This record gives sequence, structure tokens and C-alpha cells, in this order.
Amino acid sequence: MSKQPTYLLPIIILSQFAGTSVWFAGNAILPDLQQSLHLDTHAISNITSSVQFGFITGTLFFAVLSIADRFSPSLIFFICCCLAAIANAALAWFAATEFTVLAMRFVTGFFLAGIYPVGMKIAADWYEKGLGKALGYLVGALVLGTSFPYLLKSAGWQLPWKQVLIFTSVFALLGGFLVKQFIGDGPHRRTGNGFHPSALVNIFKVSQFRAASFGYFGHMWELYTFWAFLPVLLKLYMDAHQSAFSIPLLAFIIIAAGSISSVLGGYWAKTAGSKKVAFYSLLCSGLCCIAAPFALSLPFPLFFVFVLIWSLSVISDSPQFSALVAQWAPPQNKGTALTFITCIGFSITIVSMIVFDRLLHKIDFSPYSFMILVIGPALGLLALRSPKQSM
Repeated sequence: MSKQPTYLLPIIILSQFAGTSVWFAGNAILPDLQQSLHLDTHAISNITSSVQFGFITGTLFFAVLSIADRFSPSLIFFICCCLAAIANAALAWFAATEFTVLAMRFVTGFFLAGIYPVGMKIAADWYEKGLGKALGYLVGALVLGTSFPYLLKSAGWQLPWKQVLIFTSVFALLGGFLVKQFIGDGPHRRTGNGFHPSALVNIFKVSQFRAASFGYFGHMWELYTFWAFLPVLLKLYMDAHQSAFSIPLLAFIIIAAGSISSVLGGYWAKTAGSKKVAFYSLLCSGLCCIAAPFALSLPFPLFFVFVLIWSLSVISDSPQFSALVAQWAPPQNKGTALTFITCIGFSITIVSMIVFDRLLHKIDFSPYSFMILVIGPALGLLALRSPKQSM
């Protein structure tokens, strides 16, 4: 068996971080877009959902054509980084109406489908053993990529919104180049023959795969809605306490902290198992959903710790679910299975954000809206408890 080069995982991590930095670029510059284009009150969910819908469309395209199983994953990663970067940067010049903003965020999301799940596929092809640890680093990179645009808009940087788009696009190009230049196909890669719907039906008959998938779906109900509306939660706190902090900086710190728990969860999974890490992460984040309205009355240091705990627990299960899905999927369909399950998971994020956004406005920005997010962790916990076989 081929020995893994020591530089392999760091390059994949850096490339995943760079490639996914375009994901929340639209959210970070949302106040500027709202001021320039007079976007409606549902701009947060609309812009985020456009990226997610593009991502879903892309993952379906990749899954149906079995692209990640039939072609070189590193080449796919490189091409999609380039195209996502172009679509992201184009917003700086062509953002004239809300429609053009949503259209370009959709295209960016479409090519992200060749970055995030394909990055997991690359890691799975190199790390058959210790996959939970490797994916912990990769999801940590995704978290950093998600939070990075907020840092660019924070008090320390305060980049104009067009420069945020250009900066993240150049960074994504760098990520694609690193993978193309230094990462090849892993020793555990198996070339697939194409997409077979019957294969997906059959793998869902496996109780372990089904439990991991439905646990992941519950996790996704909560995750992106929490990330997208975290600035709203922070503003609710500041309005209630008449305090003034940099919301972009706080959002960066809180979201980025999840990268630490993603990595530590990977190490914990080596001894406790991925299922246990996923279970207790879901339990903790679910309790935070319930406690969120009451946390707004806490002094700021305690409130900050609470939101930090929520951020740490809301993402630490994600790499473990991916590891479990990869573990129980047939080797020849591993890339397609990861892509397809990711597609369903991100479809759920759109429903969650739309439901949450409408509820939030319907009841006049009540913090009790955040309690609806507990639906996902509750259903995910039930799914994880169901199989009799060990995971």
C-alpha cells in the first residue's frame, strides 16, 4: 500500500479552506448589497438559499453522471475552484439587481459541489483508516472558509465589499492550484461505471448507512440556519442590552471556533467511535436550540460562552456523519453516495432557512424562533439510536 506523503493532508485542508471561502461571501457583504440594491426583508434566506440551491443542483449533476467516481477527483476539484472563483468575483461587476445577485450565487454554489464533497472523496481515497480524523480536519477547513469573509468585513480589515469578493476568489484559485499541483488519486480510489439508481436504493437498505444518513439530515436542518442567522442572534442581544460590538468579527470568531471542535471530534472518534461523537454533538446543539431565547438575558461573557458552545457542538458531528456514510457505502459508489447524501442534506438546509426566516419575521424577530431548530437534532438522535448493529 502506498505511503501517504506527510504534506498531503495539510494541502487538502488548506485547499478546502480556500475553495469554500466563497460560500458565505454573499452573506458577509449582505449589508452593502441591501444598501446598494434595496433587497427585501428576506435577503438573508434568499441569498443563502441561492447558494445552497446551486450546490444541490451541482451535487445532483455530479451524482447522476458519477463524475467523482469516473474521473480524477483532484482535476475536478481544480476546475470547480476556478469556476466558483469566477462566478464569485463576477458579482463585484454585475450585481445590478436582486436577480443577478441570486443567479451568480447560484452558479457559485453549483461549482462548490465539485469542491466540498469532492474534497471529502479525495480524503477518503487516501485515508481508508482514520477517515473520521481526516474528515474532521476537512470540515474544520470548511468552517474556516465559511467564516473567513466575515473576518474580511470585520473592524480589523473593513474591506470594501467588492474587494471581499475578489480576495476570496483569488484564494479559491490558490486552493484549486495546490490540489492540481500536489495531490493525485489516492491508493483506495475505485473507479465507478456510472450512476445506477438501484445502487442508492440498495445501500439505503443497510441500517448503518441509513442511520448515518438520517442523522446527518437532522444535523443539516440546524447547521446552516444557525450560521446564516447568527448575526441576527447577535443583533438581538445587542439591541436588548444596548451594547455595541462588531457583529462581523464576533460572527467570524464564533463560526471559526467550530473548526477546533471538528478536529478534536476526529481525535475523539479514534477512541470513542464516530457514532458516539455524532450523538453527543447533536444532543448538545439540540439543547442549545432550546436554551437560545433564555441565553439573551445573560451577561455578555456568559452569552458569548453559550453561543461558542453552540457553535462548537453544531459542527463537530458533521465529519463523523460523513465518515460513517463513507464507511458503509460500497467502495465503487463511495463518491456518488457522499455526493448524493450531501445533496439531500443541503436541500434540507433550504427548507430550514425559509421556514425559520418566515417564522422570525412573522413573530417580529422573537428569539423563540430559534427553538424550531431543535427539530433536526431530535430526529437525528432518534435515527442514531435505531440500528442494532455497531457503527
